[in-house]
Amino acid sequence: MSDTAVYAAGAVVWRLIDGKPLILVIHRTAYADVTLPKGKVDPGETLAETAVREVYEETGIAVALGVPVGVSRYQLPGKRQKIVHYWAAEAREKAIRASQFVPNKEIAALEWVSIKRARQYLSYPVDVEILENFASLVASGVLRTFPIIALRHAKAASRFDWDGEDASRPLTARGARQAAAIAGPLRAFGVRRIISSTAVRCVTTVTPLAAALGRTITRTDAISQDAWESGEADVRGVVGARVRAGKPAVLCSHGPVLPDILTEIALATGTLRGSYLGSAAALEPASFSVAHLSASNPGSGIITIETHAAPA
Repeated sequence: MSDTAVYAAGAVVWRLIDGKPLILVIHRTAYADVTLPKGKVDPGETLAETAVREVYEETGIAVALGVPVGVSRYQLPGKRQKIVHYWAAEAREKAIRASQFVPNKEIAALEWVSIKRARQYLSYPVDVEILENFASLVASGVLRTFPIIALRHAKAASRFDWDGEDASRPLTARGARQAAAIAGPLRAFGVRRIISSTAVRCVTTVTPLAAALGRTITRTDAISQDAWESGEADVRGVVGARVRAGKPAVLCSHGPVLPDILTEIALATGTLRGSYLGSAAALEPASFSVAHLSASNPGSGIITIETHAAPA
């Protein structure tokens, strides 16, 4: 992120009523405008975490992020630029009913409107541009999605400085901090299943996430580096199971195995392969790539892939 820009994040929050999407817009008290829920990044926060937090703070609705729908940029007084990242985010009926929103000094009202109505209703052209990106998703029939996340383990002790078996190499102090820091960004995408290589460095990387979610870690040699190097890995089997399940999942593995994971996601969904897969797999420790797939028709291909850097 640039030190001279102001970063923020938000979401196009949607729900289906009689099979048609409605968009949640907010009426802001101080500005007397109509806009999309968003807000500035807090210190130590990632953009994905910001988007989820701001939606909840402004609307009382807990969401998980779907497909990214664009970035808006505009000038602030004093010549600083504000850069706002947006995702699509479905508001489930249970989350809507649980909302405790009441009008306040920041947000005067919430309103569900059609895409057509929102085009005329939103106060700012930059919001309408984001809305049009969302409308393109609706038109293509891939609105409801689920993520499969390829995660490289956090920083581990060097194999050259480690006397034990490679699979038992622990995380460094920095790696432990990274593991704690990535739990929040992964939760922002609604992860529910945690699949890990049996290597200590992988299991330890997702342990904070598992604790935060109250979930168990499924450990498998099928995506371990040892199995990959010996030709005994079963990346295809692991990825295929996750695509069939259609639920948000993270696969924590190793640098050499990640290209196979991304390739198998493409093959399992009938997606044309290309250099973009190599870019998505070229992850630093504690970085991850999110492959968004259609919930109703995964075989239609990867909708998009976004990559998130390791915490600083």
